[in-house]
Amino acid sequence: MTRPLIAIPARFSATTSALRYAAEVTARALAEAVWRAGGEPAGIHPADTGTAARLTRFDGVLLPGGGDLAPARYGAATTHDTVYDVDTLQDTFDLDVARHALESGLPLLAICRGLQVVNVALGGTLEQDMGGPDHEHRHLVHPVTLEPGSVVARATGVEKTDASCYHHQRVDRLGAGLRVTARAADDTIEALELPGADGWFTAVQWHPEDTAHTDPAQQGLFDALVRAAAR
Repeated sequence: MTRPLIAIPARFSATTSALRYAAEVTARALAEAVWRAGGEPAGIHPADTGTAARLTRFDGVLLPGGGDLAPARYGAATTHDTVYDVDTLQDTFDLDVARHALESGLPLLAICRGLQVVNVALGGTLEQDMGGPDHEHRHLVHPVTLEPGSVVARATGVEKTDASCYHHQRVDRLGAGLRVTARAADDTIEALELPGADGWFTAVQWHPEDTAHTDPAQQGLFDALVRAAAR
């Protein structure tokens, strides 16, 4: 049986010792989670043209974590000094991928930066910094409450989960049509979906790949993406 092909936009890396040069990378944990789910993970090169045509060969998309979006992308007049790893091409490509996947009904799982990209693609904004080390969700595992019956709750099979997080930004104003389906105890938006979307879609602010190898709830997100892609 042919594995559904899952596009994972590559992330630029300034240094990679194994390759000796700057590189385009996909997190191994993401690829392994897709593989365990029965999918074929495929890194895809960020480019600023032809995104829609390039995605036609894929059965689903996983929009992964990464650095920060340029604040100008969501209309901010200034940039907080904690904003990091902004890349114009990466932003352009990720936003194009999100818009095309949602418009075409291509199954889409968005993770961390991916959630923020989807929110901005639909006209939303971000809080550029959550308030420093005492407030940000970096190197933190914390409980998240999921909306019963939501896409993310059905995929994980739970209504509460321990989420592995690494982010200092979060959703401010919601993008058009998006619905919040999970929150942390501090009210940070942790999951989104788009009622009425043509294809399967959910976005999570945490990193399910961190614990998917031992936590069936987290692996369930990748399983649900691949099942939707197989259809």
